[in-house]
Amino acid sequence: MAKKVHVDFEICESNAVCMAIIPEVFDLDDQDYLHILQEDVTPDNEAQIREAVRQCPRQAISIVEE
Repeated sequence: MAKKVHVDFEICESNAVCMAIIPEVFDLDDQDYLHILQEDVTPDNEAQIREAVRQCPRQAISIVEE
């Protein structure tokens, strides 16, 4: 089963904490809107994504299995 990054955009405040942790996955555009650049959670990025989940001020990020 594949793991994917999920952001609840209803509660995301675009604080860019996640982008600071792993900019390969998260990006904040000029209008302060967060984008997921790579939704796949891989062995190479999982630790950093889990850190982004842990540090998200609004707890808007999660990892889901599809």
